[in-house]
Amino acid sequence: MKRLIFTIIITICLIPNVAFAQKSRPRATLNNSAVTRLGQTIPHLMTEADIPGLSIAVIRDSKMIWTRAFGVTNSQIKSPVNDNTVFEAASLTKPVFAYAVLKLVDDGKLDLDTPLVKYLPGRYDVGDDPRLDQITARHVLSHTTGFPNWRPRGDKTLKMYFTPGDRFSYSGEGFVYLSKVVEQITGESQEAFIKRTVFDPLNMKSSNLVWRSDYESLKTFTHDWVGGVSGRGKPDKSNAAASLQTTANDYAKFLIAMLKGTGLKPATARLMLTPQSSVTLAGAFSLNAPDAKRSPTVSWGLGWGLEKTKDGMAFWHWGDNGDTKAFVLADPKQKAGLVMFANSANGLSIINELVGSVMGNDHPSLAWLNLERYNSQPRLLLKAILKSDAETVLADYRQRRAAHVTKTPQAENNPSLTENEMNRLGYQLLRLKRIKDAIAVFTQNTVDFPQAYNTWDSLAEGYMIDGDKQSAIKYYKKSLELNPDNTNAAEKLKELGDK
Repeated sequence: MKRLIFTIIITICLIPNVAFAQKSRPRATLNNSAVTRLGQTIPHLMTEADIPGLSIAVIRDSKMIWTRAFGVTNSQIKSPVNDNTVFEAASLTKPVFAYAVLKLVDDGKLDLDTPLVKYLPGRYDVGDDPRLDQITARHVLSHTTGFPNWRPRGDKTLKMYFTPGDRFSYSGEGFVYLSKVVEQITGESQEAFIKRTVFDPLNMKSSNLVWRSDYESLKTFTHDWVGGVSGRGKPDKSNAAASLQTTANDYAKFLIAMLKGTGLKPATARLMLTPQSSVTLAGAFSLNAPDAKRSPTVSWGLGWGLEKTKDGMAFWHWGDNGDTKAFVLADPKQKAGLVMFANSANGLSIINELVGSVMGNDHPSLAWLNLERYNSQPRLLLKAILKSDAETVLADYRQRRAAHVTKTPQAENNPSLTENEMNRLGYQLLRLKRIKDAIAVFTQNTVDFPQAYNTWDSLAEGYMIDGDKQSAIKYYKKSLELNPDNTNAAEKLKELGDK
């Protein structure tokens, strides 16, 4: 069994080297052979990544030249994805909303640098924090408000973490705040405003910020990391940061408008794609990393992420609503772009391959996002465990890790999982109700990282779910010893009746 598992892992690791060995550059057209190759490769990648359904659109010379739909909308029913299939755009909602906001700027109804409290009186949800008085539309669209991405669930208070404009930290809450301002200015609901200013002018007939009755037959379902159906979002309230329902074809129309500068004054269109804030190498959510090193190649414009490549500045954004993913990238100089929607938690795991094939390989945004690849060690271990069991797979894992240290200590070939990667693997198994396997994985993590309090906390949770109260208490206590501030362990011990 060990030999079989090792063979599976090695085989999967070799796949991308065959399909995408050559480096490519953006080009004016996709020739027939390239299109054929891409159409053949995508289903293969989807199979390896456990992605049930995907839709893609390719733009050249500001024209949509190729669209394809792959796979199924529901892995149980097997209904096929087609060009009319509606996906969740997730955070790709933000550039659309930003574009609409800049139309208000062009109309003289909103100033980018006027504090938003001038338009929407009151303290919003911030309370008496005086820094609210400094937040502007420019801060929101460039993610420099000081707000977190999202407030804790159920919390009516919105905390500010730094002075607006001080630094970048990605925030959906900022967009929600600005949407309330827009509603105040226009007297319209945000969904009506976006429909009037974006969807109708650009003929985006399948797009909306809230659920429509026709989506019942058009919208895909979402899927977890092993391809199981996990739900179907039906937003009844619009969210300027995340609730767009759309198709790849519709979003490509919006992307073409961006490439042409359609609908905005030339200076405003350029401003949208001009760096407004630098980002740190700590990543998108860097509330507590004020001194982190700045990226030399990635920044943020107004609503768009920007990247500096050898060919100039490109703009991009990613979308992540959990079990559904999206990505868009465009090059203004080449007038080229890519739109991708996937109905899977693994959707972004193949985006490096898709972007490399369509747009070339020089894309700092992908390195900055640091997305987990479909053939990463954690994914391969999960697949192997689901085919066998954790004890067997982890024994093989330990042998390969030891062999690596002895023979090939190069970092890039290291099979070892980090503490967070192993912990995430354990929770994936818990969600799949492979409780014994999850406990084995959590146990391995405590062996590898014995001084990390969270490894013991996770192990305790596994035993608690398994009904082993004594072991759960034991390991929550161990976690609390390592970190007396671990409030989760303290609360769980109370729940377990430990005094």
